[in-house]
Amino acid sequence: MKKITVTATILIAGTAVAAFAHGGATGTVKERMDAMLVMGKAVKAVAPMMQGETPYDAETVRDAARLFQRHAGESMTKLFPEGTGGMPSEAKDEVWTEWDRFAALATQLEEYSEGLERAADNGLGGMNGNASMGGATMMGGGSMMGSANSMMGGSTMMGGNNMMDAAAIAEMPADAAFAMTTQVCSACHERFRAEED
Repeated sequence: MKKITVTATILIAGTAVAAFAHGGATGTVKERMDAMLVMGKAVKAVAPMMQGETPYDAETVRDAARLFQRHAGESMTKLFPEGTGGMPSEAKDEVWTEWDRFAALATQLEEYSEGLERAADNGLGGMNGNASMGGATMMGGGSMMGSANSMMGGSTMMGGNNMMDAAAIAEMPADAAFAMTTQVCSACHERFRAEED
């Protein structure tokens, strides 16, 4: 199964679980759960386009990217004040014990979604077919999409000092930019979101 499909599937499944888990959430916890739910729905709307299952629509991609931007960066981190963990929150304690890493991923989501917005007019580049761009395989082993270590919270890409900027993401085909953006979501969920039993 392709990496973009796996990432989108995880995010979509998490949206359904989150909708059920919202019962009993209030205040800031409910606000952040609602924000995550909205972003998950945006992923669900865009993922079939990226897989070639539905017609590609650049405006829908731009709308999703703008929505991610509204809920990323400081907008996201302000929804995680200390003392808002525990049920019904799905946030792990690591959000607060590894705050710099969490905040870096929130910032990275903002940056990558800005790049995704700008990449929307680039159309699809064939990510669902493991295509390459500029000689670098996008989904391959030692390439741009890289291994789990480099993409999923390692020090080199996700939340690290060598983060790509929006301008670099904007040069990619939209499906590659979408994959990069949703990888940030997955990295954050993997590290900071409690698994449902």
